Amino acid sequence: MESWKNDRVGSAIAGENPTVMAHLSGGFAVIGDVQWLPGYSVLITDRVCVDRLTDLPRAERTAYLSSVDILAEAVEIACAKLDSAFLRVNIEILGNTDPFLHAHIWPRYQWEPPQLRTKPVWLYPGSNWSDPAAALSSAHDPYRSAITRKIRELASKMRPANVRKTPP
Repeated sequence: MESWKNDRVGSAIAGENPTVMAHLSGGFAVIGDVQWLPGYSVLITDRVCVDRLTDLPRAERTAYLSSVDILAEAVEIACAKLDSAFLRVNIEILGNTDPFLHAHIWPRYQWEPPQLRTKPVWLYPGSNWSDPAAALSSAHDPYRSAITRKIRELASKMRPANVRKTPP
């Protein structure tokens, strides 16, 4: 049913990861499984067995970080248009749980609880990760669509090679 979650990179390469929004030069832009902060997205590597930035040759690191930049700007622009309470994005490459390179793009909003708004997202209750009310659903399609459109627009302005047509 959701076996793609067991191998997010492999399933993205195979075209079986339903969260993929675009394949950029440095990885796959995916919408997050949870959306307690609507628009939450992740850039996952498109290289099997890469779990940290330094596993990539320098040119590929640069491509990865450029793709993080594109995704972060796309999330910022899309979320600002969809929610007037949008404040900023937080970008994090942590790598403490999932065994593959990935960067979190967290939109932040004025409506967040004041005690959490200026703190790392990881201070939110851990139950948010499994709360059915926060799960990605069709209610988040406007965010997904707006982010995907903006990714493609931004990537094409930089150079056509920033959006891949086929897996690596």
